[in-house]
Amino acid sequence: ARRSLRARPPRAAAGPGAGGMAPELKSAIDEFISKNKVAVFMKGNRQNPQCGFSARVCQILTIMEAEFGTVDILADERLRSGMKEYSQWPTFPQVYINGEFFGGADIVLEAAQSGELKEALEVASLE
Repeated sequence: ARRSLRARPPRAAAGPGAGGMAPELKSAIDEFISKNKVAVFMKGNRQNPQCGFSARVCQILTIMEAEFGTVDILADERLRSGMKEYSQWPTFPQVYINGEFFGGADIVLEAAQSGELKEALEVASLE
């Protein structure tokens, strides 16, 4: 059995578990994640990352030729704090693949090195 590198919260904790979040914010997050097979909530955007971890994730996804959408969490404090509640993950960037939380920068880097990220991206492109 292959060990997953991802420290993923139970699915109930991500998205639907965002109890105290404003419904319109949760709906906007849900919509962005559903419209982008790979979604990155990060500091800055893919053209202008505002931290090294966000830049690293964008670089990895670009090298792997993944199509991905980004949201700048620095643009709205409600979004920044809401995403921590939504994902049950305290740091940024936060990467979602096929609607599911995948992990942060360290997990994406480890998964890229192990081949797990390539596999997840291939599955996402087929669905």
